[in-house]
Amino acid sequence: MNLHQFRFLQEAVRHNFNLSEAARALFTSQPGVSKAIIELEDELGVEIFSRHGRRIRKLTAPGEEVLRSVEVILREVNNLKRIGQNYAAQDSGQLTIAATHTQARYRLPQVIAEFRRRFPRVQVHLMQGNPDQVAQAVLDERAAIGLATESLAEHAELVTLPCYEWQHLVVTPLNHPLNDCADLSLAELARYPLVTYDPAFTGRKRIDQAFAQQGLAPQIVMEATDSDVLKTYVELELGVGLIAEMAFNPERDTQLRARPAGQLFGHNLARVAFKRGVYQRGFVFVLTELLSQRLSRKLVEQVLRGQSDENFSI
Repeated sequence: MNLHQFRFLQEAVRHNFNLSEAARALFTSQPGVSKAIIELEDELGVEIFSRHGRRIRKLTAPGEEVLRSVEVILREVNNLKRIGQNYAAQDSGQLTIAATHTQARYRLPQVIAEFRRRFPRVQVHLMQGNPDQVAQAVLDERAAIGLATESLAEHAELVTLPCYEWQHLVVTPLNHPLNDCADLSLAELARYPLVTYDPAFTGRKRIDQAFAQQGLAPQIVMEATDSDVLKTYVELELGVGLIAEMAFNPERDTQLRARPAGQLFGHNLARVAFKRGVYQRGFVFVLTELLSQRLSRKLVEQVLRGQSDENFSI
């Protein structure tokens, strides 16, 4: 057995049993991946995959157990590499952050700017995706840390901590009738066309739930993942915007008016995520402290060691 076989097995599963895609990800050939997996099966004396002809279809029962052990081994190998990097080159290396568009566009710029000021020799790589993609990037160890509002806490293999709380804003053009409404309500909002986020992003579920609980059917005429796109269409009077508060800048968005809507849709919680059992380099803890003063190195290390964070709150 060797680490190459383990990596081939892991990538085959990650790429939905497509050995050609696994080979491309590993910069090798498909026959080489197939041969390595067969040799591993021969050495273990079990079939890891069930096959139809030459194609692998799924993991067998013993294959699922083999994969679990392989993932532990590869995780610890990567941990050894990170330990070496952390002590041999404490202030250099690469940090990959996975985040949704809203977090990447509005929360992270100042954080990363300060991080780079402190660690000029650390290359920062920013991956953007929907919340599930953010979680998967951390699970696959392609990213050291993930930042999103939705989904992260739903993955048992992730350790997540609350980062900051935020609310939606109701955003309108300067001449919109809603600007004269002193007591904003969901029923009043439902009278107008709305533009807001894609259902998988930026607290959209809370918006849908709030309307549904009052038996209202909102007129959502446009959905997008980009807050700047939403604001553009609000300026064009396509509809009233329901937008994350961190995406609104009064000095820049001078043609729009924004009103807090936490009383209508509740408050949302952005969370940071780490993969359970993965060794984190020292500069990762600096990043978490920059994201939130409450996310001290001591706290994050305690949680990563499996100690309870029940008393932690925003």
